[in-house]
Amino acid sequence: MDVVYNHTGLTETSNFEQLVPGYYYRRTSDGKFSNASACGNETASEKPMFKKFMLESLLFWVKEYQLDGFRFDLMGIHDIETMNEIARTLRRYRPDLLLYGEGWTAGSSPLPDSIRAIKREVNRLDKIAVFGDEFRDGLKGSVFDHHQPGFVSGAFNKNKASVQFGVVGAVSHPQIDYSKVNYSKSPYATSPRQMIAYADCHDNHTLWDRLTLSAASYSDAQRKKMHQLALAMVLTSQGTPFLHAGSEFLRSKKGNENSYNASDSINAIDWNVKTTHEDNVKMVQQLIEMRKQHAAFQLPDPASQIRFIDSLPEGVVAFIINTTGLKDSWKKVLVIYNGRTEAIPFQVGAEEGKRKWKRFLWNGLPTKGKKITPGTAFQLDAIGCTILYQ
Repeated sequence: MDVVYNHTGLTETSNFEQLVPGYYYRRTSDGKFSNASACGNETASEKPMFKKFMLESLLFWVKEYQLDGFRFDLMGIHDIETMNEIARTLRRYRPDLLLYGEGWTAGSSPLPDSIRAIKREVNRLDKIAVFGDEFRDGLKGSVFDHHQPGFVSGAFNKNKASVQFGVVGAVSHPQIDYSKVNYSKSPYATSPRQMIAYADCHDNHTLWDRLTLSAASYSDAQRKKMHQLALAMVLTSQGTPFLHAGSEFLRSKKGNENSYNASDSINAIDWNVKTTHEDNVKMVQQLIEMRKQHAAFQLPDPASQIRFIDSLPEGVVAFIINTTGLKDSWKKVLVIYNGRTEAIPFQVGAEEGKRKWKRFLWNGLPTKGKKITPGTAFQLDAIGCTILYQ
């Protein structure tokens, strides 16, 4: 369940302010309501009684409704101590509870960064993940510029490092140039599970609507392949994957970027489209099943188990996952992202061993068939993801 504890709709006349004036909200040095939420106020999670409000309401939902996870809106407004107490308390009742949130604010806060639940402090949080906006915007372009392309829509060099950052789950990796990563110039996670990998969510445009803006000169067929590639990149990354409901069949909100107050004609999911884009749905299903079955996509140490292939054409990112020491029938996995609009040749080096490579995802489509001998060139289809394994 998505929970919004960081602000209230009313400020001066809110129940909290009426109950104990000046207590439940943070104030600026001149006594005004601080506004890190950009909604008129920000709550004070560090105050014992607001912490109690958060904790008791969350606990009620876990115990009464058996909820198994919470997503915290603008989690960066809340303090680390409160978030960790929430995690410890709730997991006494639900050990497998999933907790994650937005590791940022929408404005400045009087609470020091060092004690707030922001991205760069994720290692001080008790198994609470943060959204990886570096990967998100590397895939499709900045949320602040609707017409800016991302890797899947043709902006390759600018976004290569951000894509690699997302692939390894925001942890340290020797092959990544962090100076070129969007927003974060250094790794902030020690485990990939601390980063939520995603391409779109309820905020901003859906992935499909965004591509109609940033890739307007391309055909619908090309944009569909861009959409497929983006979701494949999310599901082949080491982070915790997140899929916006309906994204598997190219959900649209008719171009509405901020649909919180829009009607069902905008926000409802059109299930008829699932049939129209059945091939995309099947790809997503196959990749989800792949993640469940193979430890290669839940690595304990991506820095030593993932090697990015160097000297590739612009617009191609490829990496090899080595599962040595893990219980996985796939000993090596080769993942290739081709963002280019034309088919290009690709060759797996003979140094990767004598075993033939088997197909799992072939240019964006689940497939089985012809094996590939190391050292043999093959064609990468335009705009697609290919997965091979030994």
